[in-house]
Amino acid sequence: MIERAAILGTGSWGTALACILASKLDEVCMIGRNQKTVDEINHHQTNHHYIPDETLAPNIVATTDFEKVKDYPLVLVVVPTSATEDTARRLSEIGLPEETILVSCAKGIAADTGQRMSELIHSHLPDNPLAVLSGPNHAEEVSRTLATCAVIGAKDHALAEQLQEVFTTNYFRCYTSDDVAGIELGAAMKNVFGIAAGIADGIGLGDNAIAALVTRGLAEMIRLGTVLGGRMETFIGLSGVGDLMATCYSPHSRNNRVGKALGKGGKLEDIVANLGMVAEGVPNTKSIHDAGLKADVRTPLIDAVYQILYEHKPASDALEELLTRDTRPETD
Repeated sequence: MIERAAILGTGSWGTALACILASKLDEVCMIGRNQKTVDEINHHQTNHHYIPDETLAPNIVATTDFEKVKDYPLVLVVVPTSATEDTARRLSEIGLPEETILVSCAKGIAADTGQRMSELIHSHLPDNPLAVLSGPNHAEEVSRTLATCAVIGAKDHALAEQLQEVFTTNYFRCYTSDDVAGIELGAAMKNVFGIAAGIADGIGLGDNAIAALVTRGLAEMIRLGTVLGGRMETFIGLSGVGDLMATCYSPHSRNNRVGKALGKGGKLEDIVANLGMVAEGVPNTKSIHDAGLKADVRTPLIDAVYQILYEHKPASDALEELLTRDTRPETD
């Protein structure tokens, strides 16, 4: 029985997951790099920068001592995608016990290799049990115990069921799946479409346009995701269409906020700096655009967001080109 867990990362999602686990386990240790944040968690049971106005349970503790992770049978990797490989390497270097269960909670794919986060972790820790957690889960709502669902992906069905028991509460309902690739790909791609929906909103295109964009985004997600190894039924599930809707319509979505500011004419560098948190869709757009090119899959929405972010194309021009492309059957 799992009674204690460590969370690598002290951001908003790591804090929300700590709140969930604290209601089920004896102790949850958040491991971060910012001493000020760690001290705030330990002395005040708050993390105001990421989760304002919420008091953390007394069995949530924090430390900057990375090697403490070895003391916990369950470890959640909740760092930005850009830091996942380095984190996995450090875990390997400190001699993490092989029986330690790892759960990847980041949403993205590697910029240089196109690898999924679980693949990066597995490459450094091949003998550890490994799962992924995803779904339409905004940290702001999870920390307030508002009802939501998630999916736990693992090739080992027994491991998935064990984690399902650990994570499920009366407000956080977990399902299981063995389609790890599909779960991770859906979670990564929805970030790009969240930016696109925000851009459309910022320009003022209206609900009809955004609904069409989300629908065509799902088609693109399925088209590319199945080529990259995911199953279609996963993309119409929680980590696909579920997370897509939450990201494209919610003001909690960082990617949506980035897109909205771009649609209103803001500069990407200023927008990201003012956000104060990581919007994974920005680096993910390049990674996923590259993956689409390599797989030779048609991805017009992803291409448009890429052009806006990395080729400095005006948002209105990119969206106009989307609307004036050659017509085709919907199922093509």
